Amino acid sequence: MDPIIELQNVNAGYDNQTVLADVNLKIYKQDFLGIVGPNGGGKTTLVKVLLKQIKPTKGSITFYKDEDKTEKLNIGYLPQYNLIDKKFPISVYEVILSGLDQKKLWGRRYTPQDHEQVKNIISKIELEGLENKTIGELSGGQLQRALLGRAIVSDPEVVILDEPNTYVDKRFEKKLYNILAEINYRCSIIIISHELESLIDHSKNIAYVDHSLTYHNGPDRTYDWIRNYFE
Repeated sequence: MDPIIELQNVNAGYDNQTVLADVNLKIYKQDFLGIVGPNGGGKTTLVKVLLKQIKPTKGSITFYKDEDKTEKLNIGYLPQYNLIDKKFPISVYEVILSGLDQKKLWGRRYTPQDHEQVKNIISKIELEGLENKTIGELSGGQLQRALLGRAIVSDPEVVILDEPNTYVDKRFEKKLYNILAEINYRCSIIIISHELESLIDHSKNIAYVDHSLTYHNGPDRTYDWIRNYFE
């Protein structure tokens, strides 16, 4: 199986303080990787490395496309809910449309196909009728859905979701995983969550992050294994 992202002996951190040490990880095409671990263990730092928002202080991160190295991948990202400025004057429609920015050339107008894609995503995430609402008018669950729409609207090669279940009710949580299963055949999914049972049920592989990284795949990713790590 071909990797789409590979981390080799990665150290990363802030202000000369190492948060992650000697991390090795391969993320494969059509992977569904669940990431778990304690607060402060480095999960968010790992995401920043994957998004190339911070550079490793040691080791390397490599992207692949069609088995060749590439400098850039189309990555959709759903950040943690508490990082969003809910006072920012932007509508649901504009939030989702902005997910297409990295695919269009600078200065190019959005095409009719772009707008049709946004409408399809709005229907998929069940936000019809709220397109013109600003994000400050939304409930927590509605905002999470809008951010999910932004993450997937561009048909990315990789989708990274940081605690996507926050404020999402159980009914839409099931819908969320159905959407992810639907797009997983054409993209890799990385999901950080404290909802351990949901990750066990839906992920293909699990990484436990606590300043280092322990990887378990396939049948090894049991709830007892994760529970033992947390204990």
